[in-house]
Amino acid sequence: MNEEVFNLSIRKFLKSFGLNGQHEIEQAVASALARGAVSGKETLPGRITLEIPGLSLKSEFKGEISLE
Repeated sequence: MNEEVFNLSIRKFLKSFGLNGQHEIEQAVASALARGAVSGKETLPGRITLEIPGLSLKSEFKGEISLE
């Protein structure tokens, strides 16, 4: 295994998720604000599940996103 290629591949995967995930969250919050589903003062719990079936990996991460 080439450690450098492996590490760069992981970083690329995580960067792609980070950028796309942030965009999805921003759109969802804007939509919820427009519908009146949230006031903009909430702290929203979130959960991310990382799965890599070829490694039998499934890990869950929890956190919060504050709107104010």
